Amino acid sequence: MGRKSTLPTPLDAATSARLARQARAATKPELALRRELHRRGLRYRVNHPRLPGRPDIAFTRAKVAVFVDGCFWHRCPEHGTMPRNNRDWWQDKLDRNVARDRAKDSALADLGWTVLHVWEHEPPSAAADRVEQAWRESGSMIMA
Repeated sequence: MGRKSTLPTPLDAATSARLARQARAATKPELALRRELHRRGLRYRVNHPRLPGRPDIAFTRAKVAVFVDGCFWHRCPEHGTMPRNNRDWWQDKLDRNVARDRAKDSALADLGWTVLHVWEHEPPSAAADRVEQAWRESGSMIMA
């Protein structure tokens, strides 16, 4: 017998198409943060392929990894919501996302990295302040 699908049944074709179009990288909040960091003279790698979880922004010399998290997908305590349809599937999916986030954080910390998570709703300048502070506290004043 075939394998049972764990995907929820889409409500309609429009819903299915909308979810398929969700950006996974270079989202508007991520691009705004990157622009602000660059404006401040900070240089970084984007989606570094050799780091656990491929951080959205990585300061390799300072060992600071930054993830820009969507409020829905990563369960923002302020703005996270739970869909009413297919609730059990979504609960499991979002639980797995958060567990994967913690696993990436732990793997990076084990390698000596500082990990920051920025919520999509944070103003880019405030998020950049936090990132720049972590970069400065890393002891590296070299632009990575």
